[in-house]
Amino acid sequence: MKKPQKQKTPLPFVLVNMAMTADGKIATANRAVHSFSSRRDMEHLYELRATADAVMCGARTVEISRTFLGTGGEQFRKRRLRRGLAEYNLRVVVSGSGSINPHAEIFKKHVSPIIILTTARASKTKLRSLWTIADEVMVCGKREINFAAALGRLRAKWGVRRLLCEGGGELNAALFRAGLVDELHLTICPRIFGGSEAPTIADGEGFRRLAEMAPLQIKSFKRVGDEVFVVFRRTRRR
Repeated sequence: MKKPQKQKTPLPFVLVNMAMTADGKIATANRAVHSFSSRRDMEHLYELRATADAVMCGARTVEISRTFLGTGGEQFRKRRLRRGLAEYNLRVVVSGSGSINPHAEIFKKHVSPIIILTTARASKTKLRSLWTIADEVMVCGKREINFAAALGRLRAKWGVRRLLCEGGGELNAALFRAGLVDELHLTICPRIFGGSEAPTIADGEGFRRLAEMAPLQIKSFKRVGDEVFVVFRRTRRR
């Protein structure tokens, strides 16, 4: 008699939203300039947040951008409620080492639960510190975060069906490598930053073979002023 197959944990639908320059950079090499898109792009960001149960960022991005991953105001909270979502999105901060600035702006705004994803590399001292600033600390992996497992736990425990990731490049790259990104929303801005050290939308080691790449297909695109808004969706590898 065959044993019943264990069903896979359903995962959230994952969107990555980024603005980049015409040469593919998301910030200057020294990270001094990280906000360079238009007011329309910022509105687009809040529109996407209004569709998501949770918004996720890397710890460095959260600190540098001084974001608290909020909804963007009453009009967007009303949109969330009309969609049947909670008034405020959950906030997820990612740090494999557990090195997070407890004084970052996000921890000063108690608008919704904060969940931290980390690994066993984080010491017991760091973990105790993280529990003082977050509503939950998830250890998912030994050296690197197991994002499939982490997203499964977010879905099972916190009811996250739709997750918006807003970078940075290393976090995005990890999600692409794991094959977890369903859509990429990309705003291309009329700027050139240059610099071999300037971050891109997907940093880290990258794919070493063409067969390993993350294939995408254009779902939609439009021009607004001098910016181009493109939505890519994931396709299956051939």
